[in-house]
Amino acid sequence: MAATASSYSITMRLYTAADHSVVGAVATTIAHNGGVVTAIDVAESRHDRLTVDVTCSAADATHSQELVAAVSEVEGVTVHKVSDRTFLLHLGGKIGVQSKVPLRTRDDLSMAYTPGVGRVSMAIHDNPEDVRKLTIKGNSVAVVTDGSAVLGLGNIGPGAAMPVMEGKAALFKRFADIDAWPICLASQDTDEIVRAVEMIAPGFGGINLEDIAAPRCFEIEARLRESLDIPVFHDDQHGTAIVVLAALTNALRCVEKQLADVRIVVSGAGAAGTAIVTLLLAAGAHDVVVVDRFGALSSADESLSPAHRDLASATNPRRATGSLQEVLVDADVFIGVSAPGILDPEWIPTMAPKPVVFALANPDPEVDPAEADKYAAVVASGRSDYPNQINNVLAFPGVFRGLLDAGAQHVTTDMLLRAAQAIADTVSAEELHAAFIIPSVFHPDVTKRVASAISGRES
Repeated sequence: MAATASSYSITMRLYTAADHSVVGAVATTIAHNGGVVTAIDVAESRHDRLTVDVTCSAADATHSQELVAAVSEVEGVTVHKVSDRTFLLHLGGKIGVQSKVPLRTRDDLSMAYTPGVGRVSMAIHDNPEDVRKLTIKGNSVAVVTDGSAVLGLGNIGPGAAMPVMEGKAALFKRFADIDAWPICLASQDTDEIVRAVEMIAPGFGGINLEDIAAPRCFEIEARLRESLDIPVFHDDQHGTAIVVLAALTNALRCVEKQLADVRIVVSGAGAAGTAIVTLLLAAGAHDVVVVDRFGALSSADESLSPAHRDLASATNPRRATGSLQEVLVDADVFIGVSAPGILDPEWIPTMAPKPVVFALANPDPEVDPAEADKYAAVVASGRSDYPNQINNVLAFPGVFRGLLDAGAQHVTTDMLLRAAQAIADTVSAEELHAAFIIPSVFHPDVTKRVASAISGRES
């Protein structure tokens, strides 16, 4: 059976016969059908009936329906209702606004609002730099999307992107105590997006671009970095690149290879792939080949788009050509940010000894991590149910914490390199292992170390 996940967790409210052995039969049935029971609660016990809440995880939505059907077949059991715990968590949204100051008396109001607030407004007018100290600007980030490239779901629009942006804002608060706001724009026009962000920028200390499709995202980021005096960070590009470089740094330590010496194949020439390659080259990689669905990108190919032409000119020093299978031969590292199932696990033995495989496509990776693990020395993916999860939450909270603390106006490549090293160094020599190359997102030191690396201040 496929691995179960809490994102497909359901709670079934059951009416059963007044026999507690029925509860055991339900648990056995769920396990027999590939589910994992995580909680059983008897909500009500009567002489004629038990009301039981059974929570279990499934592999996907279809599997959860199969579990419900199986339980309904247990003798003496009636499935009263089924709740999807993920949808319940999102009801009403995941974030809110809370006042930091008491508003209990007229005296409180006179200082927090009129007339006292007018004095603060005029102080900012006279000294504009004080806006960071006297408002939320100094601790706020706009999470901006047009809904054109949401997770692995594609162009689903700004409304459907809202739960993801809310989740991002919740992560900012949880891991870095930053107040972030979902800004979902009803336009996919580059000029309109740039102008919209420029107009809201005075209220924020930083801009986090999110889930905007390539190549539009490149121009949007470049133009905003040029026009704004606050940092602009495209997490799908730079957040991913930071964590990949951190994980690769430690993976190469495990296999005793150096970044400057290895051959790297990157599958995916979009926003994430471009940023990963750019940061790898800045970190000292020399031999990188980028592959899209048509094969290896080469500067000799005059049919490439401008963005791909730029990428090809910076990579592929050996002028390799051919398919992913062909260029993978003798490569030390595979990094996938492309599409599910494109890497046949049987190709991995053709790579150099002790190969490293990062299959990062979401929600389904380029190769099943369990299959890749049969042949590769180190395997990483974007999944939480396998070791070595490459997760952007390791980077962006600390990056913005450092940027805001330093009052930075720009994000530099050197900052990104320092952030990657800070994450890599969080895994000690004693902890480092092929199945543990990257720290948990809940590691208490990650955000502080990344923030310090960004700001240049001691944690």
